[in-house]
Amino acid sequence: MRRGTFRDETVDYAAVGATQAPDLMQYPPEKSIPAEESWRLGSGEARFRSASEDLLSWVAQKAAGMQLEDIRPASGPVYQGVSFDDEGHPITPSRTEAEQRYDADGTPYVGAGMTVRAHGRVGGHSADGEYRVIFVVEDKRRVGFGLGTVGDSVVSGEESFMIEWFSNDEVWFTVRAFDSPRAFLYRTIPGLTKRRRKALFTQYLRAISPLYATTTS
Repeated sequence: MRRGTFRDETVDYAAVGATQAPDLMQYPPEKSIPAEESWRLGSGEARFRSASEDLLSWVAQKAAGMQLEDIRPASGPVYQGVSFDDEGHPITPSRTEAEQRYDADGTPYVGAGMTVRAHGRVGGHSADGEYRVIFVVEDKRRVGFGLGTVGDSVVSGEESFMIEWFSNDEVWFTVRAFDSPRAFLYRTIPGLTKRRRKALFTQYLRAISPLYATTTS
């Protein structure tokens, strides 16, 4: 069970980690637009593990039309945190920071503090920018990560992606975000920010949901 939180706040917004706040939709960071969507992916451990593997190998971003380049590991220390079993006993992390995984194309899996540059368009909107992985969570029934803008994006803000396997055996995928327009056109026409976010959410669902035939090969 692995947790990682990057401490070097070199992103271009102040409310680092705010996608984890339970009241994000009611009280978003100043001048930002919040968004949240959840989708049921199915049920069972096999579905949870498959979706989690896709998520941590950047399938949501790649299938959304983003080309990922210049993926770099954390430049500073990463806080690994402590995980616990069902009885409250601490668990030794299943992987160490040095054990970097790679997908079939040689792309590193998501890691806390990692920086990645993306190029592409989603629903006619720019997805270009440099992003930093703010945190990574790999627990027994919950896997996900947060991604924040570093620069060169039309908006400034953060996204969190979470796969959860609940006690009723259902598996759900939740994306939360807040965006503040930065590019002139997006500041002039506020509705563009919401349309861009809706397009991203739609593509993320198509990438992770078994209802869509998405391949990464």
